[in-house]
Amino acid sequence: MKYVQYLNELINKRISATEQLVIFGQNIAAGSCLSGLTRGLKIRKGGLIINTPNSENTLVGLGFGMMFGGVSSVFFMKQQDFLLLGIDQLVDTYNFIRRKDPKASFTIVFIIVDDGYSGLQSSLNNFGDFCSMARIPGFTITNKLDAKEIINTNIVSPGFRIIGVSQRLFNTELQEMNKIYSNDEKTIFQYTEGDGATIACFNLSFPYGLELHNKLKEKNIESSLFSVNALTPVIWDKIIENAKKTKNLVIIDDSKSENLSCDNLAACALEQCALDNKIVIRRKFLSNDWLFPNADQLSIDYSGIINKLSRAIKK
Repeated sequence: MKYVQYLNELINKRISATEQLVIFGQNIAAGSCLSGLTRGLKIRKGGLIINTPNSENTLVGLGFGMMFGGVSSVFFMKQQDFLLLGIDQLVDTYNFIRRKDPKASFTIVFIIVDDGYSGLQSSLNNFGDFCSMARIPGFTITNKLDAKEIINTNIVSPGFRIIGVSQRLFNTELQEMNKIYSNDEKTIFQYTEGDGATIACFNLSFPYGLELHNKLKEKNIESSLFSVNALTPVIWDKIIENAKKTKNLVIIDDSKSENLSCDNLAACALEQCALDNKIVIRRKFLSNDWLFPNADQLSIDYSGIINKLSRAIKK
């Protein structure tokens, strides 16, 4: 099933089972319904769907106001960079609201414009920067398993969080994965176990990590595959423990931020592990290239990585 279709089904099922829930956003029940993400939304008793104008600062404030008043809501935003217009609300209002410990929920779900060459807004897929400003819980979705667990656990749970979905992945077939481990916060998932390498995927890079895992397996190298689905700092113990065994750590991060959470993992790994290899795959921009539309697909030398790991394993 396509990424956007599966998310639509999950969101619909969770929302239609929740009473007295307000759903709002631009054309979420009209037109393209955010390219199908919100198509056919159904609400239960006491709920409301509102098609809104573009007024993101007001709309983020509306969500916090309803939360403070005991009303739960979900705000669907058609692209991440529009969240810049709600910065004051995300920082000042949220810091006030969370001190009151409200029991209602407020979730912002937005589309990360990461399909490349889509204009200047495609230069802003640095989800983690939004989260770090006010320690906002944030989650990304990359496959069927994490989609199900993150949506079911977070979209209407008490508290505030933001969930980013990838425009680049909208029309791709979602991967069916089995889980070995996930923490209670649904910020780290482990999908495979192997003693040849530890692969940690950040932001929306999981498909690259899965491809590397499969290519290593073809060379009889078993790897442990992790996905980090949160953008605020997390506890790395599970990944560090695994890297100590494999002694080969591969980190993949497709964010466009200058401040990457993967750097925190890399620093912790260097402090705590005796590694044969630490390979970090991230975006490299020269000069002001990041200001212009750029391809969002990472260019990865899988053969080079496999050769490097193979040499280390044979020692």
